[in-house]
Amino acid sequence: MIKRLFDIIASILALLLLSPVIAITAYFIHKKLGSPVLFRQVRPGLNGKPFEMIKFRTMKDAVDKEGNQLPDSERLTPFGMKLRSTSLDELPELWNVLKGDMSLVGPRPLLMDYLPLYSQEQARRHDVRPGVTGWAQINGRNAISWQDKFKLDVWYVDNQSLWLDIKIIFLTIKKVLVKEGISADMHVTMPEFTGNNNEK
Repeated sequence: MIKRLFDIIASILALLLLSPVIAITAYFIHKKLGSPVLFRQVRPGLNGKPFEMIKFRTMKDAVDKEGNQLPDSERLTPFGMKLRSTSLDELPELWNVLKGDMSLVGPRPLLMDYLPLYSQEQARRHDVRPGVTGWAQINGRNAISWQDKFKLDVWYVDNQSLWLDIKIIFLTIKKVLVKEGISADMHVTMPEFTGNNNEK
């Protein structure tokens, strides 16, 4: 209950204080990438329950001649990369925190398709609400393997506390300022998780 109360108070304050930044970011996204400004996708939340996560859009809706969506590397613009490197694309998730779908701190919400691919131990990352930031994000973010990322997620589940959350939030701000671990090695985004025996 303390964690949830902290999330509510902190997300309200953040939304109020950052409202000018959110508005300006939305304006430039609309100008450079067009509509929609927001990216919406169903992700697994607490206990794997689906919810709609919202972020700022960072990619173009580019397709090939057959109408298939182009790879991330061809759709992610320099502007979108700046949004990701500064984590400005994550700001709308504060609304998910306020609603109770997410927490400020917790394992990042991944794709619904990954749920059947987790080992029993890895699936424990869903024993808590997913977070805007997390233990894995300040210990490598997208520059570490899926296996290491999941180990860090489960470590957080077993060791979570209000003081740890506060520490992670401050370290996240530091990571954003120095722009560490934004992309995995040789990828503009984290490569797809294909299972524990097929990790890329």
